Amino acid sequence: MDKKNNYSAPLYKHSELTEKIIGAFYAVYSALGYGFLENVYVKALIIELKRRGLTVNDELPIHVYYLGELIGEYYADIVAMS
Repeated sequence: MDKKNNYSAPLYKHSELTEKIIGAFYAVYSALGYGFLENVYVKALIIELKRRGLTVNDELPIHVYYLGELIGEYYADIVAMS
């Protein structure tokens, strides 16, 4: 007999945030389907994440260090926070 476990605590540190982000992704994909360029999905996902109450930054610069020295900068497409 299969029985699902009932957990009283989140499975991992940012479970609630992760659930919101994945839900937003599925909402966007369900509405738009496939075939658009990435930028269309990024813009739609930003709208959906904000609609779900998250703080969203796009093209956020992140400094990359190696052995304590700055070696470059990476730009994250989307950074979402609760």
